Amino acid sequence: MKAVNDLENQFLVAMPKLAGTYFGSSVTYIWKHDDSGAIGIVVNKPLQASIADIFTELEIESSSAARNFNSRHVLAGGPVERDKGFILHDADEQRWESSIQVGLELTITTSKEILEAIAAGKGPKNYLVALGCAGWAPGQLEQELCDNAWLTTPASSELIFSEDYSGKPQAAAAQLGITLDRLSSDVGHS
Repeated sequence: MKAVNDLENQFLVAMPKLAGTYFGSSVTYIWKHDDSGAIGIVVNKPLQASIADIFTELEIESSSAARNFNSRHVLAGGPVERDKGFILHDADEQRWESSIQVGLELTITTSKEILEAIAAGKGPKNYLVALGCAGWAPGQLEQELCDNAWLTTPASSELIFSEDYSGKPQAAAAQLGITLDRLSSDVGHS
């Protein structure tokens, strides 16, 4: 049964009060939200590692015809399961092992098979690779929303797959007509 405040396929944009925390200046794509809690992937926190590094670690050979993987960042997807890889990509006709379609346009896959296809130039057109995910217990995210920790806005594939990582928070907030640097970290309720 879905939660009353269904946030699937939404962005959580960190409010100023989260500055200095793991989620400071983050944009998180929520791909599951129900009575058991919520799960998402932070889409704007690049790590020092590149996708080429992941291929080397997993002993995956990349095709010379494939794109330059040294310049593609791996993202810090969240503080949960940091050693697990999540590939967020276009939903397409190709079916990959360990995939969950999370909307009409997106799929999350956790198998090595998709990384091999990407390395060979036969994977999805748009994708991001993240280590870890973000998770909330039942009611936890709803409480954080009441505490003004997050803005919510509809997710867009264009913003998810953008490589302008530092610009994603402003771009997501702008969908609501909000400029983040004009927000206060003080919380108030009427």
